[in-house]
Amino acid sequence: MTSVPDDAELARLVAGDAAAVLVTMREEWASSGAGDPKALRDRADAAAHRLITDRLVAARPGDVVFSEEAPDPRRRLAASRVWIVDPLDGTREYAEPGRTDWAVHVALWADGDLVAGAVALPALGEVHATDAPPSRTAPVPADGPRVVVSRSRPPAWSGALAAQLGGGVVEMGSAGAKAAAVWRGEAEVYAHIGGLHEWDAAAPVVVARAAGLHVSRLDGAPLRFNHDEPYLEDLLVCLPELAGPVLDWVRSHWTEVTAR
Repeated sequence: MTSVPDDAELARLVAGDAAAVLVTMREEWASSGAGDPKALRDRADAAAHRLITDRLVAARPGDVVFSEEAPDPRRRLAASRVWIVDPLDGTREYAEPGRTDWAVHVALWADGDLVAGAVALPALGEVHATDAPPSRTAPVPADGPRVVVSRSRPPAWSGALAAQLGGGVVEMGSAGAKAAAVWRGEAEVYAHIGGLHEWDAAAPVVVARAAGLHVSRLDGAPLRFNHDEPYLEDLLVCLPELAGPVLDWVRSHWTEVTAR
């Protein structure tokens, strides 16, 4: 008899299978002469969405699936279990040969909070999930903490924050890749404001929590999901020992941080 995977294992398996499809599509596109990148992104997003949705519906028919690539199922607001999915996070980077900072996000919200999830980093052949959470082992570099920020929308204040911590700034695509950079030892702080949706953040947040990292809003408030408007104002993922210094700096520079 085939065993039924628990929620975390299901997230891992589904994210991993979607990752494999995306890698194959990208490789075929590159080998055929790398045509229209937008067409590749659209096909890949759709293919990963179909795979993830079909697998989750088959395995958990009573759950709601809320994917970036489908209309918002408003019944999620009254549901007790909602899968929050980004089939391809970092579409821009996906269509740039050689880049690895793109991801697949699969997370489960149940009864008021995130409870399981997975972030696949397909170009690296890795899937990080809450059933076997990653463990950060790399020390803070001798030249100071690295603050990873959005490649396309880096906050104007990120350099000042990094300088306060005695480190530097790293720009990267995909919220999943940026959060993973912290638990993988490539950065120590991920700070973001503006332009973030629940599907961008849910899986990175639940995996980061499982990895023992500090996760909150930039003012230190807890993150909430499955809102009427699925939008997040800001996000902080960092090593626990850096949470105090980062939050203190942000609070003392709040007008600068929240300026548009």
